[in-house]
Amino acid sequence: MSQFDAVLMWFRRDLRSEDNAALYAALKDSRRVYCVFVYDTEILNDLPTRKDRRVEFICHSANELGEGLEKAGGQLITLHGAARTEIPRLAAKLRVQAVYANHDYEPQAGARDTAVAQTLKAAGIAFLTRKDQVIFEKDEVLTQGGTPFSVFTPYKNAWLKKLEPFFVKAYPVERYAEHFAKASGHGRLLTLTDIGFEPANLQALGINGGAAAAKTLLADFSQRMTRYHDSRNFPAKKGPSYLSVHLRFGTVSIRALARAAWPGAGGQSGEGPATWLSELIWRDFYFMILHHHPRVVSRAFKPAYDAIQWPNDENLFAAWREGRTGYPIVDAAMRQLNQTGYMHNRLRMIAASFLVKDLHVDWRWGEKYFADQLNDFDLASNNGGWQWAASTGCDAQPYFRIFNPVSQSEKFDAEGAFIRRYVPELAGCDKRAIHAPWNMTQLEQQGASAIIGKDYPAPVVEHAAARLQTLEMYKAVKG
Repeated sequence: MSQFDAVLMWFRRDLRSEDNAALYAALKDSRRVYCVFVYDTEILNDLPTRKDRRVEFICHSANELGEGLEKAGGQLITLHGAARTEIPRLAAKLRVQAVYANHDYEPQAGARDTAVAQTLKAAGIAFLTRKDQVIFEKDEVLTQGGTPFSVFTPYKNAWLKKLEPFFVKAYPVERYAEHFAKASGHGRLLTLTDIGFEPANLQALGINGGAAAAKTLLADFSQRMTRYHDSRNFPAKKGPSYLSVHLRFGTVSIRALARAAWPGAGGQSGEGPATWLSELIWRDFYFMILHHHPRVVSRAFKPAYDAIQWPNDENLFAAWREGRTGYPIVDAAMRQLNQTGYMHNRLRMIAASFLVKDLHVDWRWGEKYFADQLNDFDLASNNGGWQWAASTGCDAQPYFRIFNPVSQSEKFDAEGAFIRRYVPELAGCDKRAIHAPWNMTQLEQQGASAIIGKDYPAPVVEHAAARLQTLEMYKAVKG
């Protein structure tokens, strides 16, 4: 027997109807389930452009979700406004007894949810949430002493030890599909124009929102997963899954990805799948760190490093942002980000290390820029990745590990194929010279149509000297 007569399912970072924890609970617990997605103006109004790729991705995904719910006998109500006021207002209008949603772990989202819960409670409406974004959350994986982990490898070992098929099992939403309901007066799905945005360049980039596109990508990656450990570090190769933006907005279930890579649930075995699963565990790890240490949003996980005196040269930061540092692999990475909203993971590490440890710019500046540009921006992972690169975060990343941009380029883009794609002014350089074109003779530069200082900038810093300065900066606060 159903617990409620009518409830409201609030979609957020979970834009799919399949294998959705909160949606399953809502349908199971109630005779009638209304569904809503809010284009939250408290988030949208802070975006720097009205041509945001992420908003276009969300709109495409929400509309696909709405069409799917319509076919299942339901409906997706789309609203534009502050979610903290729109959700309680709609809940009261529909006279529901509860609002269901999946957990959101970011501090700003937590504050919003607390406000919504309080307003709903005052109206006699329950606010019920479920775990859906991660496999394990909050206090589910702790040390033997009952404290949060601060180093990844022991966390990973404990995570794997705790894992069993139950945790990656799909929620059978379709079993209760007859409980979907419709509300009169809410038939039309909002468009980008309705919410004051314009199309970006997603279609030109071949990026599609929605669960159908996510399934296609997962099917494709499943054919390549056995080679993932070998191919993932080479930006010119088709190595990654390209599912990160879908995972970010929940058009694919984290459980589906874990199942595909874990033999214990019938997934693939071998080094490739194990490496992919490890990447998913890193994601859980950073969510856990953010939950237990929300201060990392603005401060170093290792407090001593907050004392570093960053020179923060604005001109060097601008050169990094715009892909004109004179280091081809860094510039190619930044141009890829600016043009597409995507950056290969190996390049994220190289670009981040270069900004912090070659240009001596505060990691928070780079973190903020990535947050504005990345299609798959996720606060926990972005913050964790930047603090890892800056050696200010959790995990045992020593401050004296500093990526050499030239050797990284030679190792992971040996032929220069990736560089040539995004730094076409160096297309005439041979594979030997393209990684450090300033070493070419004047005659070689002329032959390659790549005059350093004219066609392509000279290096803005000298790596060896910058490295020594970095070591001194970190030693000064480490003691």
